[in-house]
Amino acid sequence: MSAHTPIDDDLDGSSAPLMEHLKELRTRIIWSVLALVVAMILAYLVWNPIYNFLTRPICAALEDRGQECGLILLKLQEGFSVAIRIAFFGGFILSFPVIGYQLWRFVAPGLYKTEKRAFLPFLLASPAMFAVGAAFAYYIILPMVFAFFLGFQQGPLALPDDPAAAGDGSRLAGIVFQGSVSEYLTLTTRFILAFGLSFQLPVALALLGRAGLVSSQSLANTRRYAVVIILTLAACLTPPDVGSQLVLFSVVYGLYEISIQIVRRIEVVRERDLRAQGLWIEDDE
Repeated sequence: MSAHTPIDDDLDGSSAPLMEHLKELRTRIIWSVLALVVAMILAYLVWNPIYNFLTRPICAALEDRGQECGLILLKLQEGFSVAIRIAFFGGFILSFPVIGYQLWRFVAPGLYKTEKRAFLPFLLASPAMFAVGAAFAYYIILPMVFAFFLGFQQGPLALPDDPAAAGDGSRLAGIVFQGSVSEYLTLTTRFILAFGLSFQLPVALALLGRAGLVSSQSLANTRRYAVVIILTLAACLTPPDVGSQLVLFSVVYGLYEISIQIVRRIEVVRERDLRAQGLWIEDDE
């Protein structure tokens, strides 16, 4: 690993006392919370269209099997709790860019000018990657998951080898999906948020690589630990079925391998620039 010293790179401002940093942090948290609350109110006003959008995957899967699309309320107050849950989910999505901007405003005064220029692309890439992950879950993963789970249904069929039983109306016990609205939304939003957050992995590791905190070699050497961590996260973020956990694990581990290549590319560019400036220092073997 090569080292270099930043040259003539000044901070935009002087170091502030601890209390000023805490006041700044409080301000950013307040703005983030306000943005979340306002976004939740807006989402609550249109919670029904959001609900219709979130239920399209299950409705499409049911229609493919010739079944009507309908979810049931198990409790009297469940409809209101569903609206609140949708409002929180939509509010988080809407306020995500604002929260990211407030984070940027908090850390920016402590960064060098070159560090700001390096950090800004990652700040812009974060919501974009979240949207890609959420869309991947909604349009690709959820239809596959619902098709798999609905395949365990069983219609009330007559016994084929027993005409007498079939004549008197005896039938097999049917297995029919009658989903709860609350459980369905929990499953769907958990998948969307899990994949959206998982797609932040390349952004986070690339940022750490740009700051010199991790290297492509160290990431490659810790693959075995990454596998354990990713498996643990997949078990925590997805419903308790092996299929969903394996899908999330496969995607996140693929992103981990992509992150290694991104960090390696960053290191190549850094070395080329430092060599051009005559600042590259070779390691002593």
